[in-house]
Amino acid sequence: MTDDLVERAREALEAAYVPYSEYRVGAALRTADGSVYVGCNIENANYSNSLHAEEVAIAEAVKDGQERFERIAVASGARDGVTPCGMCRQTLAEFADADFEVVCDEGGDEATTYTLSELLPNTISLETLSAAEAKRATDDDPES
Repeated sequence: MTDDLVERAREALEAAYVPYSEYRVGAALRTADGSVYVGCNIENANYSNSLHAEEVAIAEAVKDGQERFERIAVASGARDGVTPCGMCRQTLAEFADADFEVVCDEGGDEATTYTLSELLPNTISLETLSAAEAKRATDDDPES
């Protein structure tokens, strides 16, 4: 039986706007309170302005005041096990912990589940930025 979040991601990809790549992606994000937000990719002729399905779902959730995420499913029209890109992984890390589940649709009833820490080891976080700032301050201090 297919995961309900994968089904929602599959439904979301139908709304994708992909006139250039024709590669549809949908995402379904479950927040800590059980709400589900969906997104699809939206392409632009200037490729750098394109939006990824995951970031659309994240933006919808944050817009509603959600800041704690539990799980995301990602599906493409090709059912090829697509995973979130590095940018989307980093954005997820802003709102989710290392055990956050990323479910990638392989087609049929098949899906592969990763943790965010598997997909994005050594993430940039408030802690890593603070540690780097403290180290710079120590390195710049002639008294140390």
